[in-house]
Amino acid sequence: MKRLSILATVAAFAAFTAGCATDEYGNRRPMTDAQRGAIIGAVGGAAVGAMGNKSNRNRGAIIGAVGGGIAGGVVGSYMDSQKKDFEKVLASEVQAGAIAIQKVNQNDLLITMTGQTAFDFNSTEIKPGYYTTMDKLANILLRYGKTQLTIIGHTDNVGSDQYNQTLSERRAQAVNDYLLNKGVLIQRLVALGRGEAAPRATNDTEDGRRLNRRVEIVVEPIIADTQNQTPG
Repeated sequence: MKRLSILATVAAFAAFTAGCATDEYGNRRPMTDAQRGAIIGAVGGAAVGAMGNKSNRNRGAIIGAVGGGIAGGVVGSYMDSQKKDFEKVLASEVQAGAIAIQKVNQNDLLITMTGQTAFDFNSTEIKPGYYTTMDKLANILLRYGKTQLTIIGHTDNVGSDQYNQTLSERRAQAVNDYLLNKGVLIQRLVALGRGEAAPRATNDTEDGRRLNRRVEIVVEPIIADTQNQTPG
């Protein structure tokens, strides 16, 4: 039921935004695109991330790999602390628009890497100039090891559906592999692509298409399974 309600919210809000944004997009105001895109991207990315995690991961394997989940009572403070560290360490990147950090749902985080800064057009290789940002990101993810990550690639609508789907998957996999090489446990990682199916802005302008070329990382807490614990 929760999954369905998230998807319904995404669909309804996306329809509303598409219907009322024609004038603003037509006037090419990038900040308006970004503001609207942040909302759509946050809700949509979180919904996709939740589905990816639950369908592709073995909970027992994750719990074992990270040495046990987070106790329910401290999940909120754990994720809030992680968000503050992201914002502190990546402050210059956030200010420059190279990355965005948001809290979504109750305790999840959404990190958005823009195609303008992380990938060249039609490329699946992370730009060398973005390595420093990726290293900062990886260091925090290593410090907060009791989280699971869904990496989601997105494209604009230039090109065929199948080409864009493959491109989005390869971009997500590139981020996945980078984090893996930095020491993030493979059990914590899932990479998937959405192609052009989940735009955060209009594809009718270059500003909008640039916003749509992105990789999102949904960071979810790994919560301890108290139901299977026996009293000591």
